[in-house]
Amino acid sequence: MAPRSSTPRKKKARAGYMISAVAELYKLHPQTLRLYERVGLLKPSRSQGNTRLYTDSDLERLEVILTLTREMGVNLAGIEVILNMREKMGEMQRQMQTFAEFVQSELARGLRSASAPASRNALVRVGPPKVIRVQKPDSTEKSKN
Repeated sequence: MAPRSSTPRKKKARAGYMISAVAELYKLHPQTLRLYERVGLLKPSRSQGNTRLYTDSDLERLEVILTLTREMGVNLAGIEVILNMREKMGEMQRQMQTFAEFVQSELARGLRSASAPASRNALVRVGPPKVIRVQKPDSTEKSKN
């Protein structure tokens, strides 16, 4: 018995369905799956014997493709554009999440340093802030009348 991998992703990526099983499961002809691969919509992995193996992520992508073709009538070129946009949107979402986390950490760091006492090792020592009150001339004239 082969040792199990400690990460479930690797195990999930290795598991694969042969083209005949996928075609039967989704009521497709195997040539349709080959066409989707030829035009670049699907990229199944290959076994050592060069057999196409479809992973769970390939099947999820296939379900999106079938929904777009069967239910919405989108052609293959349109599907390619939609899938590319979905990937770009996912990447943008990850970048935005990373940026938001960075901004939050910087704000938290800035608030901590602002509330901390002034460092004795600073290049220029800054005394405590002084409040200066200034009265406008208009306000004093109105109060005299």
